[in-house]
Amino acid sequence: MAKFSMNKKEKSIGTEVKTAIMTGVSYMLPLIIAGAVIMGIARIGASFYGIDNIWDGSHAEAANAVVRLFHAFDGFGGLALSLMLPVVAGYIAFSIADKPGIAPGMVAGLLAKEMGTGFLGALAAGFIAGYIVKLLVTKVKLPKSVASAGPIFIIPVGGTLLACLVMMYIIGDPLAAMNRGLENWLLGMSDGNKIVLAAVVGGMVGFDLGGPINKAAVTTAMAMLASGIYDPNTAAQVAIIIPPIGIGVATLIWKQRFPHSLQDAGKASTLMGLIGVSEGAIPFALANPKIIVVNVIGSAVGSALAVGLGAVNRAPISGFYGWLAVENWLVYVLAIAVGSGIIAFGSLLVFKGEELPKKQEEAKPKFKITRAQ
Repeated sequence: MAKFSMNKKEKSIGTEVKTAIMTGVSYMLPLIIAGAVIMGIARIGASFYGIDNIWDGSHAEAANAVVRLFHAFDGFGGLALSLMLPVVAGYIAFSIADKPGIAPGMVAGLLAKEMGTGFLGALAAGFIAGYIVKLLVTKVKLPKSVASAGPIFIIPVGGTLLACLVMMYIIGDPLAAMNRGLENWLLGMSDGNKIVLAAVVGGMVGFDLGGPINKAAVTTAMAMLASGIYDPNTAAQVAIIIPPIGIGVATLIWKQRFPHSLQDAGKASTLMGLIGVSEGAIPFALANPKIIVVNVIGSAVGSALAVGLGAVNRAPISGFYGWLAVENWLVYVLAIAVGSGIIAFGSLLVFKGEELPKKQEEAKPKFKITRAQ
C-alpha cells in the first residue's frame, strides 16, 4: 500500500493557523492593489469628463472612446477584486496542505463568496479545504498500482467535493447569517458609533505598522468593501499612512531631536507614507517604543475625523494617487494632515535627541604566537 507524501514540516496549531492567514492575505493583497489602482485610474480619469459613476453599464456605449475605455478599466479592476475571496481561501489551504490544497481551497472560497459568507466564510473555507486535504494525504492508503492517481485525481476531486459539501450543508448558512448580521449592524450604526468604529480601526492599524493587528483591521475593512460598507476601509486607509508621514515630517521640522542614525530615515518614511506603506515608521518604533502610543492616537483621531466628516474611500488605496478618487477628498486630506500633525508633535516630545546605544565593538581575537625552539 502507498501513502501520499507532503513536503510540510509539523508546526504547532497556533503557528500553523497564524501562518496560514498571513499567507492567504499576502497572496490576496496584489490582487486588491491591482484591482483598486486600475479602478482608481478609471474613476479619476472619468471625473475629468464629469462622470462620477463610470461603473454604470450605460458608459459601455458612450460616444466618447476614452469614456468607454475608462468604463472597461473599471470592469478590469472589478474582476481583480472579485478574485479576492477565492485566492485568500486557496492560499490558506496551500499553507496547510501544500499545492494539493490550492484547488479545493479556491473552489470552496468561490462557493463561500457565492453564498454571501464574506471574508469570514472565505477564511473558514480555506481552513476546511486545507485540513481535509491534509487528512486525505496522510490517512488514505492506496495500492501501489493506483497510487500515482492520488495527487491528480483523488486529492483534487475528493478534497474539493468534501470541502464544498461542508461549506454548503454545515457552516455556509450560519456564516452567511453572521455576515449579514454584521453588515446590518455596521450599516445601522449612528454617526457617533461610526466615529468610534473608525477610531478603533485607525488605532489598530497604527499600532503595529503592518503587523498582525494592523493586517487584521485592514483585511477586515477591505473585506467589507464587497458588501458596500466603506467606513472601515476609509478609516483603515487613512490610518495606514499617518504614522510614516507624521514621523517623517517631524524629522524635517527638527531632525536634531532624533538619533543621528534615524534623521535620514525620516525622508524615506515620508515617501513610504505617501505611497501607502506603514512600515516606514517601524525603525522609529524600534528605537523608542513610546512612539507606538502616539501612532495609535494620531491614527485614531485622523480616521475618526475622516469618517465623521463624511469622507468615503471606496477603494483599498491609501497612497496619494488615490486621494482624488475619494468622496469629500478635501476632508480626507485634512484628516490625514491632522493625524500626521498629532504624530509629528508627539514625536518631538518622545524623541529628545538622545543617541541610540552603540553596539559594543566585538573583542578582537587575541593570538599568542610562540616560536618553536
